[in-house]
Amino acid sequence: MIVINARLTIPEEEVRFTFSRSGGPGGQNVNKVNTRVTLWFDLEASPSLTLEQKDRIRRRLAPRINKNGVLRVDASGFRTQLANREDALNRFVSLMAGALKEKRKRKKTKIPKGVKERRLQAKKQRGLVKKARARSKKSGLNGE
Repeated sequence: MIVINARLTIPEEEVRFTFSRSGGPGGQNVNKVNTRVTLWFDLEASPSLTLEQKDRIRRRLAPRINKNGVLRVDASGFRTQLANREDALNRFVSLMAGALKEKRKRKKTKIPKGVKERRLQAKKQRGLVKKARARSKKSGLNGE
């Protein structure tokens, strides 16, 4: 069983792995061994998810889901197939958990009276400074 969060587990039979040759540096190992792992999860056919969960995942992970409703996760950062398989599973779990997480509603807050008063007082003070500067320019007291 793949544990997504406290309320959801997915049987391992629902995910499928394919292996291919990984690109990038690695010498002969890259050319000979199928270390790249692709995890496939058929979102539409999954009996473990509710319609609401499927819809939320579909909206939040849209770029990773093909037109047949299959979620794809690639992993090729490690030199061994086993490590890449674990990495793909971990990334799948974090993607699913993130997509299923409910966003909190924002609570509207009022600006406190004291904050408004301090802002207005600071503006008034700044205006007085500028007014005083303008008066001193007119009377020629600025060092000319």
